Amino acid sequence: MEITTDSIKELREKTGVSVMQCKKALEEAGGDLDKAIVILKKHSAASALKKADRSLAAGTIGSYTHEGTIGAMVLLSSETDFVAKNPEFEALARSLAMHVAATNPAYVTADEIPADAKQAATAVFEKEVADKPKEMREKILEGKLASYFRDQVLLEQPFIRDESKTIRDLLNEAAQKFGERVEVSRFVRVSTH
Repeated sequence: MEITTDSIKELREKTGVSVMQCKKALEEAGGDLDKAIVILKKHSAASALKKADRSLAAGTIGSYTHEGTIGAMVLLSSETDFVAKNPEFEALARSLAMHVAATNPAYVTADEIPADAKQAATAVFEKEVADKPKEMREKILEGKLASYFRDQVLLEQPFIRDESKTIRDLLNEAAQKFGERVEVSRFVRVSTH
């Protein structure tokens, strides 16, 4: 399949990734747009992993209020002020604040879940899997715990504007797009009720 400037432009519009990365992904995918999107997602996760050790020295605060009754602020961190002041980065921080206002997560990552909360959930779910075959109990228990905490962990939640992506996916794409490590350092949500 021929790779045209229109196909590169279409992929860039869908992903926001640089023209060169779009062209390479289309070449690797033999011109297939859907395959190129998958390739770019795979590369964005790998790219984010490479940048995981870099320090976060800058960032921006995104905020959102809904009809004066719910508000959220998200500190979206980056490595440099150059990225932190980018309008697209600022828009991402605001979108994340809107997401936090809508979903009310309790933790940024699963690592923040306290041991006592994990133990309490495990105790409840162990009773539910007690009648399952012994060799399957552990796997079923893990699935139930993952599902239960997924709704409470920001990075694991599906993004409210595009449920095919998690918040982690958005951050990985941002790391690829901006060429820096991007991370939600913290958030806060307040409500009148």
